Amino acid sequence: MAPSPCRVKHHLSSPIVSWVEDSSSMAGISHFSDSTMRDDDYEPGVSYLSRNLHDMHISVRLVEEFMELAKENTSSNLETCGILGSSFKDGTYYVTTLVVPKQESTAHSCQASNEEEIHAILAEQSLVPGGWIHTHPTQTCFLSSIDLHTQYSYQVMLPEAVAMVIAPTDQTRNYGIFRLTDPGGMAVLRECKESGFHQHPETPNGSAIYESCSHVYFNPNLRFEIVDLRTS
Repeated sequence: MAPSPCRVKHHLSSPIVSWVEDSSSMAGISHFSDSTMRDDDYEPGVSYLSRNLHDMHISVRLVEEFMELAKENTSSNLETCGILGSSFKDGTYYVTTLVVPKQESTAHSCQASNEEEIHAILAEQSLVPGGWIHTHPTQTCFLSSIDLHTQYSYQVMLPEAVAMVIAPTDQTRNYGIFRLTDPGGMAVLRECKESGFHQHPETPNGSAIYESCSHVYFNPNLRFEIVDLRTS
């Protein structure tokens, strides 16, 4: 039986369905770029495959809305996570659904539970997991070793999948959109059998293990839906 979400919100700037765009709906679309990369986080670089990925469009409201949903956890120093449901149309992925699952959270980790509910929501709308989003309540904006393994599970299924990190206390950048480098980072995570927080070896080709995404665009015309399953 499909779950009954406790809350569903819609954001729509026009009657046009989210991923059916015409020339007028292209106005205001901006390319995500990270100009605040820091050497102590990771080395900047663009992997070979990131130049050959399909574009991904994300609503300009998604980050703001997720921060609002996570506010109570954030004030309690607990992480919050969500899954990005995406549709594919004319060579582009559109994130049209944000699913906030039941979850177990600590100050440094967040694990979704009742994953069958997530799959039911995505299947009902014929969506694929386009990545995930989570908060770092008091940490800086980066991917931890646990985050890297989570991202691998998404990216091995969909090369375009992204990891969005919201870090409200980071004074340099309060959010980032990342992916594992390919082949470098993907090769390291493919071979790693460790769990918990741990160090990863250098990549075989000497690249960074992850990078800021270059295929993501913020779209003000994109309709998206929020499904919060935490109290359903």
